[in-house]
Amino acid sequence: MDIEKSISATKKGFEESFASGDFYNKQTQDEQHLNAILDFLPIKPGMKILDLGTGSGYLAFPIARKYPDVSVIGLDIVEKTLENNQIRAEEENIKKLTFTAYSGIDFPFPDNEFDMVVSRYALHHFPKIQTSIAEVSRVLKEDGLFFISDPTPNDTDYDRFVDAYMQLKKDGHIKFYTVDEWKNICGQSGLRLIDSFSSSIRFPKKKDTAYGFDELLEKYDKDVIAGYDLEIIENEIYVTEKVNNLLFKRSEM
Repeated sequence: MDIEKSISATKKGFEESFASGDFYNKQTQDEQHLNAILDFLPIKPGMKILDLGTGSGYLAFPIARKYPDVSVIGLDIVEKTLENNQIRAEEENIKKLTFTAYSGIDFPFPDNEFDMVVSRYALHHFPKIQTSIAEVSRVLKEDGLFFISDPTPNDTDYDRFVDAYMQLKKDGHIKFYTVDEWKNICGQSGLRLIDSFSSSIRFPKKKDTAYGFDELLEKYDKDVIAGYDLEIIENEIYVTEKVNNLLFKRSEM
């Protein structure tokens, strides 16, 4: 895999998505899920929290609003979007919310900096996932918490139709992970699963960005595809994906 090319594709795709606004919001926003996350996270006064792959600040802003005495930093590769986020934070007078750009690999923070790292619908784009999770562990304090919210393949999708489907849009999608895969990846960096809940997302994709969609349907088991409740409505393709919401704790290895 060409890491720089993958990061560049992700950056380009998401700068365009965030700039377009409405359709991306339709794809990813879910008030019920957002509230479930906010209720689930054990946030305490005085914490310092990193929102990894923050994008438009979907988690960072509501966390900062709900907990004004908590410091929140949103980290991402999308510089233009982060600049807009910072302007918005200043306009809303959210004093402890800032945004930082990085290369997509190494985090620009010292060791043991954060009480919690959170990430929603981002990690499937990370081309060096083991390195990124090692970075999460590095910047977390001992007993710090790491929250992942990310879609996962159906139990019967052994050939990973869902990944091939997501890769039809050239925005740097790498892979959705199962709970066991996350436990293995995180465990290698001293992160232990302590709590979880499940949710789902009904995800629309514009058919004119799904290059090779019809050919893809011929390559995979129809029962597996049916398990994602695939439906075409005019120029939009809809699938339902299960979502893992996992809370890990950092402990000394």
